Amino acid sequence: MTALIAIDWGTSSLRAWRMDAAGGILESRRDGQGILKVENGNFPAAFEKVVGDWTKASPNLPVLMAGMIGSRQGWVEATYATCPATVEMFAGQLAAVPQFPNVRIVPGLSRRAPDEAPDVMRGEETQIFGLGLDNALVILPGTHAKWTSVRDGAIDWFSTFMTGEVYDVLKKHSILGRMMEDVPQAGIPAGFDKGLREALSGASGSLQSLFSTRTRGLFGELSPQDSGGYLSGLLIGCEIREGLAALRKRKVEPKNAVLVGADTLTSLYASALAQAGIVTTIAGEDCSARGLHRIARMAKLI
Repeated sequence: MTALIAIDWGTSSLRAWRMDAAGGILESRRDGQGILKVENGNFPAAFEKVVGDWTKASPNLPVLMAGMIGSRQGWVEATYATCPATVEMFAGQLAAVPQFPNVRIVPGLSRRAPDEAPDVMRGEETQIFGLGLDNALVILPGTHAKWTSVRDGAIDWFSTFMTGEVYDVLKKHSILGRMMEDVPQAGIPAGFDKGLREALSGASGSLQSLFSTRTRGLFGELSPQDSGGYLSGLLIGCEIREGLAALRKRKVEPKNAVLVGADTLTSLYASALAQAGIVTTIAGEDCSARGLHRIARMAKLI
């Protein structure tokens, strides 16, 4: 029997799950209507399109949503919880949705510290809580990759890296992309390991090493087919180097990490982190559903 409708509603897409009281997934759906694709910001109509049949079949079902749907560009802004944060804190700060009495939105998470720029996340915190870990380094690759520390069941630190977005911008809108050829391939792309080694060595700074994508091509050290993978390796390697440096400042020397995300990205990161001496395990994408279920139970919605 359905006890909860859980929704992870991001910028470019959303996932919805129909769950039972024990946290089992009865049915799941994926839709391309991320918050930036909802016409005229009509979130109620988009909501009805995706899960309207579920809510009509059980009108009193609680619905819990996470992700960018709770941002200023979303349906209702859900105020950020502050780091360090526990499941209990999130359960106590759910945002109500006007005219939809059964629908609530999980707050995002902010981190502010003296002499550091603020940082935020929305959606990733729910994935992390879905892992049910007490102590771990959790890395979530993507457009804006997150490195997150979990200690005693609470998210006590995180940092954001714009790795995926920078790759996309450089490939599409910079001189580096003009020397690249897209080659369909599975697994680790050609050129990736070379770029990764360059970045992890620390022989040059991040901005300087990026230009090597062009110069290695000009002097025949990098083919057009390998340039995209090389750039990817450079950026992920710079992220890993900076992420590990940030952890060292906190007196943390990780040996293991949990990866959460799409298979293609997590396999790249697993390979890259192995070269940095980090052993990884990969979690399934349904951890968002499990995290929403945990928060719903803590909030006594189910």
